[in-house]
Amino acid sequence: MLNTYDYPEFDYQQSAEQQSGELKRHPVVIIGAGPIGLTAALECAAQGIPTVVLDDNNTVSIGSRAVCYAKRPLEIWDRLGVASPMVEKGISWQVGKVFFKEKLAYQFDLLPEQGHKMPAMINLQQYYLEEYMVNECERQELIDLRWKHKLLSISQNDDIATLVIETPDGVFNMEAQWVIACDGANSDTRKMLDGDFSGQFFQDRFLIADVVMKNDFPTERWFWFDPVFHKNQSALLHKQSDDVWRIDFQLGWDADPEEAKKPENVIPLLKQMLGDDCEFELEWVSVYQFACRRMDKFRYGRVLFAGDSAHQVSPFGARGANTGVQDIDNLGWKLKLNLQGKAPIELLDSYSEERVFAADDNLMNSTRSTDFITPKSKSSRVFRDAVLQLAEKHEFARPLVNSGRLSTPTPYLQSSLNTEDEDSFSNCMAPGTNCADAPITISGHSSWLLNHLGGQFKLLIINEDAAHSVEQGGVKADTLKLGADFEDPEGLVSQRYDGDQGAVYLIRPDQHVAARWRKFDEAKIKAAIAKACCQH
Repeated sequence: MLNTYDYPEFDYQQSAEQQSGELKRHPVVIIGAGPIGLTAALECAAQGIPTVVLDDNNTVSIGSRAVCYAKRPLEIWDRLGVASPMVEKGISWQVGKVFFKEKLAYQFDLLPEQGHKMPAMINLQQYYLEEYMVNECERQELIDLRWKHKLLSISQNDDIATLVIETPDGVFNMEAQWVIACDGANSDTRKMLDGDFSGQFFQDRFLIADVVMKNDFPTERWFWFDPVFHKNQSALLHKQSDDVWRIDFQLGWDADPEEAKKPENVIPLLKQMLGDDCEFELEWVSVYQFACRRMDKFRYGRVLFAGDSAHQVSPFGARGANTGVQDIDNLGWKLKLNLQGKAPIELLDSYSEERVFAADDNLMNSTRSTDFITPKSKSSRVFRDAVLQLAEKHEFARPLVNSGRLSTPTPYLQSSLNTEDEDSFSNCMAPGTNCADAPITISGHSSWLLNHLGGQFKLLIINEDAAHSVEQGGVKADTLKLGADFEDPEGLVSQRYDGDQGAVYLIRPDQHVAARWRKFDEAKIKAAIAKACCQH
């Protein structure tokens, strides 16, 4: 189907429960085997939770679709054991350039500081991403991937959800303590539960063209406002693997999507941009209209929504898949503690609380980007063009340039799970913030801090003497202590965590800060664990 990629076909197999007619109850059932559903399966496996993943297809995504994956999702995938092939295959980049007509108006660096394991951003076709995750899922005993299994209906009570599933061998029922709906923007699961999904559609259309070509463009994100090759519109260029380049053209609301996708209309656009002498092949074409919407809440009884099934953003800023991966990062440990009886159902409500807050942050940034890129009034366009002209020579105008604020994690600064600071710290690493990485050494071997945080609660101890593991309500936080467990050869751990005066951090299983103090105090740590787990 593509010149650069052969699509795998995964085998359908009839499950033992369908064969026997036995009604089986599973701890977690995941609907959808896209990037978010597969991440959910790997996260649940890392937490020791058996899962069944249902997908009505039997291959990976068609076309390159999502392309840009940010540092934080890469750190999450690294914890789940799948980031290495993604980074190796993907195109790493951190510099973006914005042009107005033919002039460079602004450029940015997504990761100007050193000392991070993961790159600022990689570009990688979604089908590779999914293939790597499917391969890892198939190695995991706790993950049961079931292809050509379509959800027909779902019903639930306080304790259980019942799913009706259609397969090539007929229809059968299964039960789940929890369901994670990762079935995309047109989620059937959301419709079955009458999930409230509101927001706005933008009246504009963009063409995506994936083009195979060899050239000497740098591996940077280039965005044009009103270029000579596409007057009064915008365009975007960046590189993927296999010499595939993603090119976006703004079309305008009046464009006919079916006409715009035809090669005889796409190729002249590309030649205007690349020149008549540039040799290229058209790999994949799509036209999209974008929306900024979300559900009113992400938990509907026993069903938890994640990724595009819960929220949609415009593609500017690469916030879609990146946000969905962080949904799952937030959810996995909470499911584990609830299933183990160590946390009440309120902890699952905190998933909705924290990730709705993050979705609103992403929607706000995405809407602002869209308004800047596609101004809907004459005054808005005059303002935008003035900003772009000023940005070329004047520093004050550059922060106003918005070709898509690239995905960054949203700190849960107001979360009900946080314990507020009682000691004075610098602003970095406040409760609710995801942990910064840093190079460390353990037993003389080089490593990374984030490789030793996550999966369970941890106490990160910096320049503070008294320390031992702490347990509260069956939840244990082991210690990771500077000097005893690891060394900080470049001083970046102490610097990034403001630890020179001594610091004790309670780190959640999703590598977010739950609380911090200058001194080790067991009673305060127990209270903070209880609060982070909604233990009453």
